[in-house]
Amino acid sequence: MKNFSSHFPFQNPLHPNTPLTPFTNQEEEKEKESNSSKHEDDQKPRCEWDFNLSTVISSSAAASDAIGVVEFNHDDTVLATGGIARKIRIYSVETILKPNNGEKEVNYIDHAAACEFYICTPAKLSSMKWRPGSGSRVIGSGDYDGVVMEYDLEKRVPVFERDEHGGRRVWSIDYSHWDPTLGASGSDDGTMQMWDPRCADSGYKCVSSVQPNRVSGSPVCSVEFNPFGGHVVAVGCADRRIYGYDVRKLVDPVFVLDGHGKAVTYTRFLDLRTLISASVDGCLMMWDAEDCSLIRTYKGHFNSRRFVGLSVWRNGGLLSCGSENNQVFVYDKRWGDPVWVRGFKSLVQSQSDRGFVSGVCWRQTGEERCTLVAGGSDGVLQVFEGEKKVNLNTSIE
Repeated sequence: MKNFSSHFPFQNPLHPNTPLTPFTNQEEEKEKESNSSKHEDDQKPRCEWDFNLSTVISSSAAASDAIGVVEFNHDDTVLATGGIARKIRIYSVETILKPNNGEKEVNYIDHAAACEFYICTPAKLSSMKWRPGSGSRVIGSGDYDGVVMEYDLEKRVPVFERDEHGGRRVWSIDYSHWDPTLGASGSDDGTMQMWDPRCADSGYKCVSSVQPNRVSGSPVCSVEFNPFGGHVVAVGCADRRIYGYDVRKLVDPVFVLDGHGKAVTYTRFLDLRTLISASVDGCLMMWDAEDCSLIRTYKGHFNSRRFVGLSVWRNGGLLSCGSENNQVFVYDKRWGDPVWVRGFKSLVQSQSDRGFVSGVCWRQTGEERCTLVAGGSDGVLQVFEGEKKVNLNTSIE
């Protein structure tokens, strides 16, 4: 595994804690007991947030409408969803969020009333991302037919199409956060491909391509550019590993993170050097990408075969994912156990098919209040609002 500290120009000074005067034996024992007690307290998860269900958006139609992806735009004013219904639905945040008047009644809305508009797509959608620099006018999608498309939301028409993955399902797409913007897609064909959306005249040909596992050609399940700077893109693969590449030279990875027991389904940067990954081994993992070390493992949700979503709220240090037991989980980055769990009440599935939470997304605004949107396999969207507790001496809900 390689170190890429040149991508992370920061220092880690040591802070020794040497006493000014020698301890007696009795003082040493008290110090050890105090440190041990403090360490135990640090390991106990505390829910420092009051979460409440704010809005439920559902449909009276019984047709299968599983939500596979939920994405806020860059200024957190618009929400987009996609899935197997072959529709990109656009919602205004003003519609789905209640006014902050202290009331805790749940707002129930039908999709038809809540949705500003929708765009029909030619195939089922597995991934969506808002294109940077477009003023929330353009959104990209990856679909089950191996096609990457972009849609102009003002004109409500497709403006970009790439079919370079040989018809194999595209699991993930993302955009770089520098100018000019590059796009990337990961697919069942085992490749991560990058392209320049500006090159319409050249037929949107691939700028560069890499196959992380050249032996088995394992599918690429997740792609994310580092949103904090640099030229690193993280690639999660079905071979259980996360590969980091310098996009200026896609030959060999600059780091490889190996620790999951099954396919890596999502990768998300928490900060410049910290990466969160999800896998169908039922774990989330937090990594230090600079020295390729595992920092913490998060367990509690159920995930053995499906994509259940992963989102990080960077301001509050919270992680969220869905679960195959139809619950949404929230973890604090400091503790390995969940700090909040909420079950979905399925409105469509039968008793034998409980459904699952299939997509989650944090709204990246504020520090004392937060918003989490979760979508289910029954097509229902649930909006949760959180407020930081005044008294933090509370147990997990």
